[in-house]
Amino acid sequence: MTGNGPVIELRGVGTRFGDRVVHRNLDLRIEAGQIVGLLGGSGSGKTTLLREILGLQRPDQGSVHLFGADLNDPDMQLQRHLRQRLGMLFQHGALFSALSVFDNIAFPLRELHAMDEDWIRRLVHLKLAMVGLDATHGPMMPAELSGGMVKRVALARALALEPELLLLDEPTAGLDPDRSQNFVELVGNLQRELGLTVVMVTHDLNTLAGLATHVAVLAEQRIAAFGTRDEIMTVDHPFVTGFFGADRRKLL
Repeated sequence: MTGNGPVIELRGVGTRFGDRVVHRNLDLRIEAGQIVGLLGGSGSGKTTLLREILGLQRPDQGSVHLFGADLNDPDMQLQRHLRQRLGMLFQHGALFSALSVFDNIAFPLRELHAMDEDWIRRLVHLKLAMVGLDATHGPMMPAELSGGMVKRVALARALALEPELLLLDEPTAGLDPDRSQNFVELVGNLQRELGLTVVMVTHDLNTLAGLATHVAVLAEQRIAAFGTRDEIMTVDHPFVTGFFGADRRKLL
């Protein structure tokens, strides 16, 4: 359980690549059940921030807390437990090309070494059903899938360990408008059914309007604005004005 504290809390995060500063004294607090759209210009460090929340990369300064626990805590059992409480959908799906749909979804389950193959089969079929697919898709290889199906399989894999926190990197990138809308509706339904907290990087206004309850604007190496969609619409900031332009009403 998440308890009463925030699901994610970043305190004074600083990140640099060589001489280039990406984040400086960045703070962000995300509560349980929020769906946060993370916006920012190219090179602002959005995906890097997701990687730091995921624990794939450590910031040079500051701390990342998930469910009240510090990701830098040396307790390996705690680290493993935290990672089981979150799922990640990478941009373009990032499925293992040499593994079938079934084996892609089964991969995190098998890594646990905690259940037999019969239970893994049942769970994989359950996750497939959750994303609108079925057992007949299991033997297919990633190269045989449409873009929309790749996203659904990747989402099923992200949900394999029944996480409480879901991270999405450009979830509708590469999809046509109809498939994008269907995927947004799928994620929204799953969020409501499972009570997920969601953080997503997106450049798509329709995805933002269809999913996000809150918006975080990454600019000038920090979170320059954070609030509900209505609150962000009132923010006088060059990135907010430039990003939404005349389309601000889409978020209302």
